[in-house]
Amino acid sequence: MKTRSEALALLHEYTQSESLLRHAYAVEAACRAYARKFGEDEEKWGITGLLHDFDYERYPTPLEHTIVGAQILAEQGYPEDVIHAIQAHADYNHLERSSLLDKTLYACDEISGFVMAVAMVRPTRNLADVEVKSVKKKLKDKAFARGVNRDDVYRGAEELGVPLDEHIAFVIEALSGVASELGLDGSAAD
Repeated sequence: MKTRSEALALLHEYTQSESLLRHAYAVEAACRAYARKFGEDEEKWGITGLLHDFDYERYPTPLEHTIVGAQILAEQGYPEDVIHAIQAHADYNHLERSSLLDKTLYACDEISGFVMAVAMVRPTRNLADVEVKSVKKKLKDKAFARGVNRDDVYRGAEELGVPLDEHIAFVIEALSGVASELGLDGSAAD
């Protein structure tokens, strides 16, 4: 398995957008937290979360995203289960999410971005101030964070076998651990 430093270098080689980088760090944190919870390989799961969208900025279309990335990851020697999880997180690839890693990455992807969006609109810009009920209320508001697919949020928790409220609370907690890296620790509040 590659190291986090190697994965981070690959991420930064392909991704310049600060928002995409923050999203990668958030999904990494959520995947790492679930790895700890499930007794799995935290490094492998974290790297999977970190790299799940590394090719998106250069290759954003369904014909390219995760397909080109999978080729790059294979050439660099990343394990097949990591590559599969990354490809399976994109529904349009029509790949079965069979492993716990597959299901965890999928479950953490959209909700991580959504929790960050909720934190960003809080006056404090602090993840510590985000509550499950606030996230659920915003999920019902279709005008809020339109880019987040609500069906993916609900399906992700269901496939992972975790009640939605518990999943949201878990992701909030996981992201709170890297809040400063995400710019959501309250230090940037007006």
